[in-house]
Amino acid sequence: MTTNCKKILLVAGARPNFMKIAPLLRVIDQSYFDRLRPIIVHTGQHYDYEMSQAFFEDLQIKRPDYFLGVGPGSHAVQTAMIMTAFEEVCLREIPDLVVVVGDVNSTLACALVAKKMGIRVAHVEAGLRSRDLTMPEEINRMVTDVLADYLFVSERSGLANLWQEGRPPEAIHFVGNVMVDTLYLQLASLEETHANRPEPYAVLTLHRPANVDVASKLLEIMDAVAVIARDLPVEFPAHPRTRQRLEALDLTAGLTGRGINLLPPLPYKTFLRLWKDAALVLTDSGGLQEETTALGVPCITIRDNTERPVTVAEGTNILAGTDYQGIITAYETFKSTGGKKGRVPELWDGQAAARIVAILAK
Repeated sequence: MTTNCKKILLVAGARPNFMKIAPLLRVIDQSYFDRLRPIIVHTGQHYDYEMSQAFFEDLQIKRPDYFLGVGPGSHAVQTAMIMTAFEEVCLREIPDLVVVVGDVNSTLACALVAKKMGIRVAHVEAGLRSRDLTMPEEINRMVTDVLADYLFVSERSGLANLWQEGRPPEAIHFVGNVMVDTLYLQLASLEETHANRPEPYAVLTLHRPANVDVASKLLEIMDAVAVIARDLPVEFPAHPRTRQRLEALDLTAGLTGRGINLLPPLPYKTFLRLWKDAALVLTDSGGLQEETTALGVPCITIRDNTERPVTVAEGTNILAGTDYQGIITAYETFKSTGGKKGRVPELWDGQAAARIVAILAK
């Protein structure tokens, strides 16, 4: 290691963050190990550590240098706990740069701590906007982008948003999508251990509080999914939060009879093997909107808005809303057309991390 090697803290708080830091670590290890020293900080915002650890193993990420063990809590409590713990890490390591990814509470909390300590901040996946301030993630995105010194953008809508918000042009870099880097690498490494299912099926994921925490809304969504399941069996790996809500409503026992197969949360590779061959994906996940577009899998997003508009404008994504009729209407469109035939967006080529690390290495 040379004497001018720069120390970089890479922050991960929830499972999608792991997929975004993995390609950065890989590029550093392969090409920039003499210039950049990466240190992984796992805040523990995703409170099921075993699920998090499975993702690290799947993605071949080394064990985190720091595990802050923050756990669940309100947005205020969780953000405050992350800030307090992360400040101690920064005081110990004195990094040259803090890299935050995505839009979770860890993203905002660690960016704020670093900036107040005079440490430069890089935000990977900058500029995405839903225009919905009822989403905590939207607030995290907006504030983090105000603080960041390096803004790494995954789609052209992000460029327009950051320009409109007055961010300095020299701070903004259109680099592509690191999630797609990980997707392509993991796809190439999959070993098919079983024959593909001969019959078409759908895959469902739900986790957003607006969809699962309100009983009437969750019931409405599940009623629409049950209609779809009459045509396509639905595989449903349930987030722990979602499973709790389903159990509270006494819905889990009846799902199988409605054509819905409730599954535990799946490791990344297992889940990829499941959804890549699906006829249709139904989700409220931001990352899965991107991944389905990258692989050309039809997707119905159960949300009223998306911060990833390229998946709708160019990709395979249909924005359905969260009411019964909107979901059914989107499904009828899928049935009549066979799903949107999108294209892979610009710079979603598996080289986003290489572009990011090359800029940071300067």
